[in-house]
Amino acid sequence: MTAIDFRGVFPAMCTPFHQDGSIDFETLREDAQRLESAGVDGLVPVGSTGESATLSHDEHIEVVEAVIDAVDDVPVIAGSGSNNTKEALELSRRSAEAGADALLLISPYYNKPEQQGFIDHYTTLADAVDLPQIVYNVPSRTGQNIEPETAVELASHPNIRAYKAASGDMNQISEIIERTRDEDFAVLSGDDGMTLPMLSVGGTGCISVSANIEPERTCAMVGAALSGDFERARQIHHELGPLFRAMFVETNPIPVKEAMRIRGYGPAHLRSPLTRLSDEHLDHLRDVLATLETEDLEDEYAEAER
Repeated sequence: MTAIDFRGVFPAMCTPFHQDGSIDFETLREDAQRLESAGVDGLVPVGSTGESATLSHDEHIEVVEAVIDAVDDVPVIAGSGSNNTKEALELSRRSAEAGADALLLISPYYNKPEQQGFIDHYTTLADAVDLPQIVYNVPSRTGQNIEPETAVELASHPNIRAYKAASGDMNQISEIIERTRDEDFAVLSGDDGMTLPMLSVGGTGCISVSANIEPERTCAMVGAALSGDFERARQIHHELGPLFRAMFVETNPIPVKEAMRIRGYGPAHLRSPLTRLSDEHLDHLRDVLATLETEDLEDEYAEAER
């Protein structure tokens, strides 16, 4: 099995599209290289931020292959979950064959399995595909919560190496961290605004939407926290707070794709049924991004004076 350190910042990448809806592979590769150069610890294509729900299976694998080919030295964690075990197994096997270093597996959505169903689903995938796997809990999208007892049981499987937490429930997340401290098991934030609180109780990093826009700052925040410098981490957390909130004023990845366009990182085109960011939120997003750019310049001047 591939060794991978689930510590640090792993941007949940967007999938750029041309205006006709086809995948813009040139921009995708450039974006992967931009993020690698910024110092991220890995890349996560074809998750929910990558609009995986609108991609065919072949497109899904083509995106994974393009990101792997574009980067030199960071692991690629392929989103390969589905709402049924057979389809998730096919995507996971194909992602492994394409060269992915690890898998991100959203819990089955819409059909709302019971806890035993989660255990059976994830165990089947972990038994069949010999790659490190991340269980992804995001009840707001799936309709069902993976309970702490279930997460702890899954952590005992040698291929289930991490848990992406996006439940919004810090008590639950803290309990999972507490009960898996003796396992080779990482807990990653899937909610940018909760990354620092999670790190403070033993989380190991984040799979981040905002890191697409501010990778260096996000890496600085997580790195400071992991090294114990929480004063510096808090400072950056508050600098990034307006961006964290702006990324979720509408359904992800609508705001982040608009931010990518404003920053010149890629087009804002989305596949239906998602739509462009509404005018009522666009001016605020521009203001947030402009403020971050101003703060960047101020930091550079301060550093030069030292």
